Amino acid sequence: MLIDSYDRVVDYLRISVTERCNFRCQYCMPEKPFSWVPKENLLTFEELFEFVKIAIDEGVKKIRITGGEPLLREGLDIFIKMIYDYEPKIDLAMTTNAYLLKGTAQKLKDAGLKRINVSIDTLKPDIAQKIAGKDVLKNVLDGVEEALKVGLKVKVNMVPMKNMNANEIVDVLEYSKNRDMTIRFIEYMENKHAIADISGIKSPELLSILKKHYEFEDEGFDGASPSHYFRMKDGYRFGIIEPYEDDFCKKCNRIRLTAEGNLIPCLYFDEAMSINKAIKSGDIKAAAEVLREVVRTKPEKNRWGGEDGEVSSRAFYETGG
Repeated sequence: MLIDSYDRVVDYLRISVTERCNFRCQYCMPEKPFSWVPKENLLTFEELFEFVKIAIDEGVKKIRITGGEPLLREGLDIFIKMIYDYEPKIDLAMTTNAYLLKGTAQKLKDAGLKRINVSIDTLKPDIAQKIAGKDVLKNVLDGVEEALKVGLKVKVNMVPMKNMNANEIVDVLEYSKNRDMTIRFIEYMENKHAIADISGIKSPELLSILKKHYEFEDEGFDGASPSHYFRMKDGYRFGIIEPYEDDFCKKCNRIRLTAEGNLIPCLYFDEAMSINKAIKSGDIKAAAEVLREVVRTKPEKNRWGGEDGEVSSRAFYETGG
């Protein structure tokens, strides 16, 4: 079992299999050129799997595949099957923009993937194009429908932004509700890679908007999830992720691995330790020691918000958000 210095059990590994993305979302990487890390710098799926086995043996129970956009990396279903075959009980999920999902959903499900999270910030094609930098909405929605059809469980993430998609909060919730997909509203996370004039909507304002349309009660947090959940009268639940609140970090159970082998203890922090050399040389013991040290030094909380709050320089496309 992996336990950090604040007595939190760390049993959730997020793996960014690529930093490449086919979107240029305004709140993530709008100015980044369409480039990629040289292949020789990346861990192969076989090498990533060697570390996954260590992590599972040390107590990791949940793995999420992220990017960039993970579906841009060829052979992803084979990697997922490696993990599933090693431990079929692992909670195996993926975060995707869904642009390529329609043609891959069945393969992913057959490989052992159980759940996906999809960002749907708008249901209007022109707004989607403005946010993502290209015409994407039809492909995204088609991908979601295909995922549901093949039996994948789907959650929706929405980042509400003023002067952008604030007037669609109810519409996107209803779209999700009608398909039995939980929606989580994510407060915009300030970072140096986003455009300068984004203004996010904080939790109190968001709840005020929703209270005009629904009655709901506060259910608090669900285990180690960072989502603050609310339940409507008909039983439907929605969540809000508030990265600037202390509760966001209090039960954090996750660490992150980049495609190049950097093991990161916190979404915000730039600090990391590499497993690249150990894994490529077959030194399983050394890789396990890096894992334990990263968990041991995991910070109590991120640096967002408060008097000493900073704007993160961490590129979310490297760590998967």
